[in-house]
Amino acid sequence: MSCEESQGFSPTFNAFARGLAQRWVQQYQLQGRSVLEIGCGKGEFLALLVEMGMAEGVGMDPAFIPGRLETPVASQLNFIQDFYSERYTHLSADVVCCRHTLEHIAPTSEFMRTVRRTIGDRKDTLLLFELPDVHRVLREAAFWDIYYEHCSYFTTGSLARLFRKHGFDLLELELEYDGQYIVIAGRSSNDGRPLTLDGETDLAVIAQAVADFPERFRNAKEGWISHLNRLRSQGKRVVIWGGGSKAVSFITTLGLGEQIDFVVDINPHKHGKFIPGSGHVVRSPEELRDFHPDCVILMNPVYHEEVLAMLESMRLTPQILPV
Repeated sequence: MSCEESQGFSPTFNAFARGLAQRWVQQYQLQGRSVLEIGCGKGEFLALLVEMGMAEGVGMDPAFIPGRLETPVASQLNFIQDFYSERYTHLSADVVCCRHTLEHIAPTSEFMRTVRRTIGDRKDTLLLFELPDVHRVLREAAFWDIYYEHCSYFTTGSLARLFRKHGFDLLELELEYDGQYIVIAGRSSNDGRPLTLDGETDLAVIAQAVADFPERFRNAKEGWISHLNRLRSQGKRVVIWGGGSKAVSFITTLGLGEQIDFVVDINPHKHGKFIPGSGHVVRSPEELRDFHPDCVILMNPVYHEEVLAMLESMRLTPQILPV
């Protein structure tokens, strides 16, 4: 399976991931413990957990690429290039980690039941999950975060209810990364009276956000199309920064073609590839030196300072439009 999902080339994302790994290891006293990561991608976060003090890690992902991960703890890591399923419920670990994978799984209850069987009767096994928050998507009409690869969407409340339904008590339920990601931790229920965490009782708020979304989406779509067509008519050079799923959804939803000159991404494994659907080429930031864009559409505002610094280092001063 060929898939290039890594965000590990961004200093901003790396700082977040390292901080999260360090916090989890310290907060839950995971030094010397083992971890199973379901949907480990290229293995960067699994390596961070072990670098922060965990004893060993097993990562599962059909898109893992042997030989690509560089880490001083390589001998403490093992990878399985396959989808997690019933055939792997024999694997045991002190921690089950799953980041940005649950939203790609349609039968979520079936997946959680499989996790439940993996854990078995062990009461001290820790679950650490992270995934996008759909409340932000609804609230901001972030249509670029809605695409076929995400077949399940969660709020803090719905994710908490999924955990509790399958016999897990919650230890934390937070929004991180500028409120974009839900971070949740849980353990097997101790049959006591569970403590309700902030963010669990969100049904009324989410129902209203769903009702408001169609109009917000129409306004956002019309506004972007009008603005980009105006830039094109003025002869402006426009690029999109970020060649991942957000860019694909943004371009295809708006039906963009010549309004965008090309897409930029810092991940070298994407350079020379093309955006699905529209065919826009993905290029290196270095190619902006000679191109001199007038406008950069930034697919995630959390990277604003990082992108601005790169542009300034090349003595470029385009208008930056965060979505």
